[in-house]
Amino acid sequence: MTEQNTRLGILLMIATTFVFSIQDGLSRHLAGAYNVYMIVMLRYWFFASFVMVLTARRPGGLKRAMATKQPLVQIFRGLLLAAEIVVMVQAFTHLGLVESHSIFSSYPLMVAAFSGPILGEAVGWRRWTAIGIGFVGVLIVLEPGVTVFSPWAAAPLLAACMFALYGLLTRYVARQDPASVSFFWTGVPGAVAMTGVGLYFWQPMTGTDWVLMACLCCTAVLGHGLLIRAFEVAEASAIQPFAFLQLIFASGVGVMVFGDAIHLNTVIGTIVVVSAGLFTLWRAKVKSGVTVVPSTPP
Repeated sequence: MTEQNTRLGILLMIATTFVFSIQDGLSRHLAGAYNVYMIVMLRYWFFASFVMVLTARRPGGLKRAMATKQPLVQIFRGLLLAAEIVVMVQAFTHLGLVESHSIFSSYPLMVAAFSGPILGEAVGWRRWTAIGIGFVGVLIVLEPGVTVFSPWAAAPLLAACMFALYGLLTRYVARQDPASVSFFWTGVPGAVAMTGVGLYFWQPMTGTDWVLMACLCCTAVLGHGLLIRAFEVAEASAIQPFAFLQLIFASGVGVMVFGDAIHLNTVIGTIVVVSAGLFTLWRAKVKSGVTVVPSTPP
């Protein structure tokens, strides 16, 4: 991979994190005004349509994309991601973008911790030390025993666990299924499941919010388009660390649009968590030559 392509990949990943941060802000606004299941359902309808259109244009079309050798695992992956999005959007509405993303940024540590039992990969003492330090950073953000612990603080932590498991299962199914197959099964099961739940919680939306909903769907498509292009032009290990910029961009949206506060403990804890996460990424690259951490969620 040339230096120019790597530079382009980095720029595309930065653009991806910015677009997904705007998506997070739109999700927080809409989920605060309407039922979260309905919002995620509409988002998934658009995302699944994007997946189907994209896969239909590739060699073999939808028939090839549906031909998985691991249907149960692929379906579980899709459902897990949909559930993770619901949990994270709930966290946005109750905690705000700053604190939610600060806690969620621990997901690379969970990927490293879970890679042993799920993928059979060896996790050395250096990464286990980084994992422990990273979770100290999470405790600094949460301040247990210093402030009143909100039960909703567990939501982004749960979402991080779910997203880490989703990422590891994505790597697991990649042993037998090509990326186009996994991409198809990422969107469709979630859309089916969210339709079954979301229609029950349907609420009429105002004209302005329909416009914002359209913008939310467009940011999902644009973000994934940029992400796909980024991984096409550069190695994942070179651009994956820049996914942490979503934390900065989303925090900016939270502060400027929603009036979220940034506390000193959140800054210190986030620095600890992100530093530990970057170290685990680097160690994963050193040990295997590839990154085990997934990118940003849809």
